Amino acid sequence: MGLKTHGTMAVDWENRIDFDRLRRERLQKAKDLLAQSSMGSLLCFDMNNVRYLTSTHIGTWAQDKANRFTLLPQNDEPILWDFGSAAKHHQLNCPWLGDRSRPGISMLRGAMTPEMGRAEDVAKKIRIELEMRGLHKEPVGIDIIELPVLFALQREGIEVVDGQQLMSEARVIKTQDEISLLNTSAMMVDAAYDELYRAMKPGLRENEAVGLVSKVLYDLGSEYVEAVNAISGERCNPHPHVFSDRVLRPGDPVYYDILHSYMGYRTCYYRCFTVGFASHAMVDAYKRCRDYLDAAIELVRPGRTTAEIAAVWPKAQDFGFPNEEAAFALQYGHGIGLAIWEKPVISRLVSFQHPVEIKSGMVFALETFWPSTDGWSAARIEEEIVVTPTGHEVITRFPAEQLLVAGAHYYTVNGPLPTTRESEASPSERVIEMIETSAKTERVGVSG
Repeated sequence: MGLKTHGTMAVDWENRIDFDRLRRERLQKAKDLLAQSSMGSLLCFDMNNVRYLTSTHIGTWAQDKANRFTLLPQNDEPILWDFGSAAKHHQLNCPWLGDRSRPGISMLRGAMTPEMGRAEDVAKKIRIELEMRGLHKEPVGIDIIELPVLFALQREGIEVVDGQQLMSEARVIKTQDEISLLNTSAMMVDAAYDELYRAMKPGLRENEAVGLVSKVLYDLGSEYVEAVNAISGERCNPHPHVFSDRVLRPGDPVYYDILHSYMGYRTCYYRCFTVGFASHAMVDAYKRCRDYLDAAIELVRPGRTTAEIAAVWPKAQDFGFPNEEAAFALQYGHGIGLAIWEKPVISRLVSFQHPVEIKSGMVFALETFWPSTDGWSAARIEEEIVVTPTGHEVITRFPAEQLLVAGAHYYTVNGPLPTTRESEASPSERVIEMIETSAKTERVGVSG
């Protein structure tokens, strides 16, 4: 256990997260890759990439607007265009940006219509900055973009190329402070699962579980609860990937995926339970699911490949799917950082043909799924792993080695009800005898 778990505050008496170092190292990685590329500059609209390059954030309400943008020219510092008041705030509070924080409005995902000229305004701003640096004839790498802005850039004579892969590559190896933030983010989910485990009982609705988790996370300092998948009962198989208002019942399987952000750094963290008791089929499914996960984790170390991990997972046809695309993301691995899904992707769909070497500093989640033989319940588990120089460390700490039973508080005259049993027990010898006796006495037939 080499990773430290810090508090969420900055203190003067202990080295914790060094945010100045975080800002410098993230930006430098992007600068280094840009210098090695054929591109003259990077233009980013993805808010995660904007944050990576500029260390600015204005709230997740802006996540889907594609409005904020930053330009990173070769051998220079990033320029940020943002909502006017936010740009002013950055000037006052982000000295690493200064007057390179400027007001600029794009199209707000089409809310600004083409005749308003916003696409042309964005393109002109970019052209001017590139001409000032003699980079206007060099390719511009872009991560994501609205088509009118793309066309406007082309009309300005700017060659647009794919910059998304460069930014993805910059983010694949985490810095020391990024790993600390990811560990802190996972710690918060540990606490949320503890509260959730204590609260689960018949009558609790999936949406109430989502509310409980959200409160715990926000109270601990989360900046964004991106999603809480709460899946119970017959909804477990097939996996719907979204919560509902279904009410938990005794014997239900239930699994959750908690995705939230602390200082931008995400979690993707499944845990699986049963309510009151578990069927033998569910116990078996959980063990199978856990074995696939443990086999994958055991292989995580520098020098291994994503293909080696994917090889220990079952084929799609082994658990009811026609092909790997149909079963995608059920036996799955993915990098995690400022976004839920980053490089590397680990899946039987792509990893055999395109294996990726596992390297120290990668942080990724591994998640497995297995349906039970009853045809409707299923197990789902996930762990987040930091690749260390000599192996790995798991940073998701809420217990998951064996299937946990929540709300197991039922007592009979003979003691506690077993936590492993079927919803409908097999008839006892006494019951069988009663049926046979009544059939003979009342002269009615007994069907098998």
